[in-house]
Amino acid sequence: MALAVSLTMASCTKNYTCYCGITYSGTPGLPDSTTQTYTIKDTQSNAKSKCQKESGTYNNNSITTVENCYLY
Repeated sequence: MALAVSLTMASCTKNYTCYCGITYSGTPGLPDSTTQTYTIKDTQSNAKSKCQKESGTYNNNSITTVENCYLY
């Protein structure tokens, strides 16, 4: 019985905050580093996976944008 209750609790959906630090480089005059947060309603493991998928490095016209996201 206790195992069933703990498994049920582990799969509950909640609101989690994804925090993303964003930096720009490559050209003078780019914006300062910034942060963005958004809410993900899911299980903790799914929310963590969705949040981390937002991380990445992107290049566009000599401008590099780096996003590092983690569940907060």
